[in-house]
Amino acid sequence: MADTWKTKKSEVPFFSGFLHAGFPSPADDYKENNLDLNDLVIKNPNATFYVSVKGDSMRGAGIHQGDIVVVDRALTARSGNVIVALLNGEFTLKRLYVRNNMLYLVPANPFYKAIRIVEGMEFQVWGVVTYCIHKVK
Repeated sequence: MADTWKTKKSEVPFFSGFLHAGFPSPADDYKENNLDLNDLVIKNPNATFYVSVKGDSMRGAGIHQGDIVVVDRALTARSGNVIVALLNGEFTLKRLYVRNNMLYLVPANPFYKAIRIVEGMEFQVWGVVTYCIHKVK
């Protein structure tokens, strides 16, 4: 069931070119194609999953409760990446920082504190967030 999206395409019209968010411009330089969202956001299909976000600790990064994030397990997490981590038996979404050979999970909300990863903690990177699907309100 997890691989269902591979066999069923969900192509919708895609207008190439750019949509100007400033002053209107003539739309005579576009070409209509079809676009499958999976083709756009998934680089490593066998190592990628979607997950719904709960909570507001990453709102400063533009990731809000109810958003869907695309997570790629094939990518190596680097300092500054938003990651899905398993921390002491619970999943969390935070930005990974490496400073002075120490790991930190840092929220993007001033109401939450950074977590320093220390010896004795169960910690595992589950994947790197590559896209966020956010509903415009």
